[in-house]
Amino acid sequence: MKNSEWIPSGQDYQKSFNAVVTTKEAFENITKVADWWTKSFKGSAKNVNDEFDVSFGPTTVNFKVIESVPYKKLVWLVTDCYLDWLNNKTEWKGTKIVWNISEENKLAKVEMTHVGLVPGIECYKDCESGWNQYVGESLPMLLAGNKGVLYEGSREKQ
Repeated sequence: MKNSEWIPSGQDYQKSFNAVVTTKEAFENITKVADWWTKSFKGSAKNVNDEFDVSFGPTTVNFKVIESVPYKKLVWLVTDCYLDWLNNKTEWKGTKIVWNISEENKLAKVEMTHVGLVPGIECYKDCESGWNQYVGESLPMLLAGNKGVLYEGSREKQ
């Protein structure tokens, strides 16, 4: 099956958390990728048809925003990538990062699913660890009014 044909399987990587912010603040901060994921960010991650790139040393990922419902949902499609440490360097191509934001008990509930990042693919362990750090720790820190802990260095080949 090609990556672009992946559909949610229930095994896709997911992370969720609650934050003491409005859904608008959560949405706006998710789109500020350089504040919680990597300083090596170019483009815009907010509106439909926006395109952006992130890099981690020699690893690069290109995204296109394919859905944006302000303060509720964002979907980023991986249009191309080069994952330098993997045998399949384009393993993320065609996968989607889906953000759902809702209000729950006066808190913003943020749910992220990486559709196509499933157990058994080469990247899963490393990518799960990365998402746990950036979505599970850095983004919540940013939403709490602190600085996110983002990628700033160079990635050494594993």
